[in-house]
Amino acid sequence: MTKRLLLGRPFRSDRLSHTLLPKRIALPIFASDALSSVAYAPEEIFLTLSVAGLSAYAYAPWIGIAVAVVMLVVVASYRQNVHAYPSGGGDYEVATVNLGGRFGLTVASALLVDYVLTVAVSTSSGVANIGSAWPWVAQHKVLCAILIIAVLTAMNLRGVRESGTTFAIPTYGFIVGVLVMVLWGLVQAAQGADLRAESAGFQLHAETFPVGFAFVFLILRSFSSGAAALTGVEAISNGVPAFRKPKSKNAATTLLMMGLLAVVMLVGIIALAIITQVKFAENPAQQLTGAPAGYEQKTIVSQIAQAVFGNFPPGFYYISFITGIILLLAANTAFNGFPVLGSILAQDRYLPRQLHTRGDRLAYSNGIILLAAFALLLIVAFNAEVSRLIQLYIVGVFVSFTVSQTGMLRHWNRLLRDETDPATRRKMRRSQTVNAIGLTLTGTVLLIVLVTKFLLGAWIAIAAMVVIYLTMTAIRRHYDRVAVELSDDGDMAKATVLPSRNHAIVLVSKLHQPTLRALAYAKAVRPDVLEAVTVNVDDAETRELVAEWERRGFRVPLKVIESPYREITKPVLDYVKRVRGDNPRDVITVFIPEYVVGRWWEQLLHNQSALRLKGRLLFQPGVMVTSVPWQLASSVKAVKRAMRARPAAGDVRRGLYTEDKR
Repeated sequence: MTKRLLLGRPFRSDRLSHTLLPKRIALPIFASDALSSVAYAPEEIFLTLSVAGLSAYAYAPWIGIAVAVVMLVVVASYRQNVHAYPSGGGDYEVATVNLGGRFGLTVASALLVDYVLTVAVSTSSGVANIGSAWPWVAQHKVLCAILIIAVLTAMNLRGVRESGTTFAIPTYGFIVGVLVMVLWGLVQAAQGADLRAESAGFQLHAETFPVGFAFVFLILRSFSSGAAALTGVEAISNGVPAFRKPKSKNAATTLLMMGLLAVVMLVGIIALAIITQVKFAENPAQQLTGAPAGYEQKTIVSQIAQAVFGNFPPGFYYISFITGIILLLAANTAFNGFPVLGSILAQDRYLPRQLHTRGDRLAYSNGIILLAAFALLLIVAFNAEVSRLIQLYIVGVFVSFTVSQTGMLRHWNRLLRDETDPATRRKMRRSQTVNAIGLTLTGTVLLIVLVTKFLLGAWIAIAAMVVIYLTMTAIRRHYDRVAVELSDDGDMAKATVLPSRNHAIVLVSKLHQPTLRALAYAKAVRPDVLEAVTVNVDDAETRELVAEWERRGFRVPLKVIESPYREITKPVLDYVKRVRGDNPRDVITVFIPEYVVGRWWEQLLHNQSALRLKGRLLFQPGVMVTSVPWQLASSVKAVKRAMRARPAAGDVRRGLYTEDKR
């Protein structure tokens, strides 16, 4: 009942086509991460430059332009990807097909880490933005982040189309709000208005002023931090199957829309930050002079909104709130990318098979839950601090960018070898050139990120990628080994040989109705040998059982196994092994009476010996284990409780519901 309340009624498999997305819904689902990252990417640029003091802010516009150029090139490159590989494998498929399985796993491990970090960083940043207007949220950011991820998880478990419709309004509200803020701010600045952020009057002191190579290193580190704006660009290439037809065309169009919007908002926010003289320090208490006592540093977007909408307070609150909301919903990009990639990897036997199948609402439920669990772990471990989490970020996405572009070059080279039409070859050459430029830029950015962020925390992300890579290879080896065992011709021939005899053993603890049912069922199977076995852990009870057995005149012999140490499992195992050893070609069938209960706590009071026995007997060759259920009264009540939620569609036809006409 609770599950249905949270997730809704299950969808039939043939309704999958109804969950496909038009471009207007696909944009907020798959692009919310890339669009929302423009809210914290400028902060990271200014935050890094603040170490060198106010004079270093002069480089912020140029760094922003460089990030925008890289974003446009990456968007153009991924437009080639979605046309060439529309199946949803994205970077993983491109790398696997063109470079081999090891490169594919490298990309997959990088993307899985990046998706988890996307949820953690976006949620933490969203909480920080809302906390700028609502101090209680800032004081309880970990709790708020946990609650938000729980809500996002539940919404995504309801299905991609439903969650997309829910998220569309705030995403478009963020786009419109930021564009209006940028346009109105630039118009006021052009008219000579004095736009000043609340931190404009503060003095920003340098912690240290690097010179020479150290200063170049600082600029590169600031650029690598700002490159966080590119996170989420690859999500559309992984989500092509979720688009309506023509899938590739719609995905490429959505990708272009996302890139243009993100670039305009990124450059606009950086420009307004310079115009409003925002001061954003890495250590506000030490670097900012003139700030009031107990000053809480607000986000750059909030300070800009306060300056631009100085005479219109609702504008400031709207921007602060909608920015926080879109940053929270940006995690939805990962909630759509991670499960799809996990499903593809599970299909290729690199992850558990449970991740491959869809849940009740046609979403990859297990992947969604796994992503949420890892994200919560990061948020708690890093106290929902964006400045700490961001150092782990971006490495994975640029690893996938670089490997993917290398794979696309191989893709075009392979096609060009067989293509003879001049027009088609020219088109392929243009696409190849775009991917070559993308490889050059993304490879350069990856090198910069590794050099400037490795000791700051990027090594943790790299270590996680290595662990995931090794885990996936181990899972694949296990599945391959099991497949060989199950398909081996010799073993299959051995498995189909009929046993000489069926030796049935009924385990008896007391002479009650479950035991009588087990005996009756064992007789119905008509084994060659049938015997009852009890373990003597209490002499008085065993004598009573034997006497009762003889008094009732059962024709099935009752064998008593002595247990001087009052164990049950080991004596039964030893006896089964002896019987099996005396006649290796026989099959041993052990019948175990079990109670069926209706309450979780009743399971703790019953069936413990039976569970232990089954767990051990299953490892014995030539031994079959048969559970003979006996329904207690509570199990009947459990069935009635389930029936109160019925009838659902098709229940009457399936015989799962019958109307009580009394």
